Amino acid sequence: MTNSSDNHGLAQAVHDLGAALWFGGSVMGVAGVNKSGQDLTSGIDRIRVASSAWQRFAPAQWGGIAATALAGLRLSATNKGRLAAQEGFRRTGAAKVAVTVLGAGATAYAAYSGMQIGKLAEAAHARGENVDTKDATLPSPATPPEIAAWQQRQRVAQALVPVLSGANIVLTSYLVQAYRPRATLQGLAGKVLPG
Repeated sequence: MTNSSDNHGLAQAVHDLGAALWFGGSVMGVAGVNKSGQDLTSGIDRIRVASSAWQRFAPAQWGGIAATALAGLRLSATNKGRLAAQEGFRRTGAAKVAVTVLGAGATAYAAYSGMQIGKLAEAAHARGENVDTKDATLPSPATPPEIAAWQQRQRVAQALVPVLSGANIVLTSYLVQAYRPRATLQGLAGKVLPG
């Protein structure tokens, strides 16, 4: 039989593992998957390899995001008293919600941009056009302009994902430290005592 403390520990573990998967996977993708095509000679193959890898990773990435969000909701529910009473806890919790939502949005937009790059590249290739790129997200001077524009959008979105998912981890660390007795007393005192 588990108690609420066990459930809190489980929710924290699920949250942290989900956030680690989301952050680590996004960094690996930007640093590894997108660049791996540089070893290939054809621009269309550079795009195909990265697209295939990202599509295969997407279920795990979205699983990490879901674990982060759902376990975060559970943690908020079990800490509603602390959210109301401890100074700084609510503000940090709200920031954590914001970076989670923005990070999920950036992830979705990066995936959408990648699909657009893939569709445009395949269409250009089918028309017999040369689809040259440096890698999956870096155009070359010969990259068709519409593909280059989507590559730029994807690079920005993909750069935001580890920043936002990393911010989620940093804010979680702050909130976990707020459980320490001294931090709890300081937070409560700051709420009750004047300046």
